[in-house]
Amino acid sequence: MSTALRPKIDIRRAVDRSATKIDWLDSKHSFSFGGEYDPANTHHGLLLVNNDDTVRPGMGFDTHPHQDMEIVTWVLQGSLVHQDSTGHSGVIYQGLAQRMSAGSGIMHSEKNDSWRLDGGDSHDEPVHFVQMWVVPDESGIKPGYEQLEIENELLAGGLVPVASGMSAHEDASAIRINNKFAALHAARLQPGQSVELPDAPLLHLFVPRGDVVLEGSGALATGDAVRFTSTGGQRVTATSPAEILVWEMHATLG
Repeated sequence: MSTALRPKIDIRRAVDRSATKIDWLDSKHSFSFGGEYDPANTHHGLLLVNNDDTVRPGMGFDTHPHQDMEIVTWVLQGSLVHQDSTGHSGVIYQGLAQRMSAGSGIMHSEKNDSWRLDGGDSHDEPVHFVQMWVVPDESGIKPGYEQLEIENELLAGGLVPVASGMSAHEDASAIRINNKFAALHAARLQPGQSVELPDAPLLHLFVPRGDVVLEGSGALATGDAVRFTSTGGQRVTATSPAEILVWEMHATLG
């Protein structure tokens, strides 16, 4: 891994993302994913996937494999059912931090069908979530799963550690990931509220909903992203009810 990088702020607009659209899925990709491959857009820092997904009720991703990846899922609306080959099963919803470590190999499914677990009535609400993948520190680790409710922390309006492998967040982060150079933060902001971005060699800012202003760079809307290299500490201010996701990274691939 390397950290010798030149200063840069690279704004990526929502309309420029590649997308996968089928009858039950609307998925927008920040990086090359699936059949869409661009050798110049494979990752930023340690972040390889930032998919913005909406799934229809009763539908979802059937059982499929993963290996050697830390996968963090952040739900914005509705609920997503996770089931995996290690025996973990549960519903991911707004305000819940969730991480799956694929490690040496895991099978899992993700579906918008929570009524099949609780025996309740079916619903007609889509689930909207962001799924992010970062590489682990080492390959072949034991697969694992972790989740934790952090709604109360989000209500405070600040930048909240969601998932981290960094020693600085051992007492603060909601869940742990297996990479000591990376951390995910989230903030839920009302108009006029602002947060200061971490000062790190690499940052990835994503606006999954709402409108904000990035200090020195201007307005960002829903679906916009910014890739920071060797610069940080800018303020992000909401101009409408908004939510932001920020990856702080102290290393990159290569």
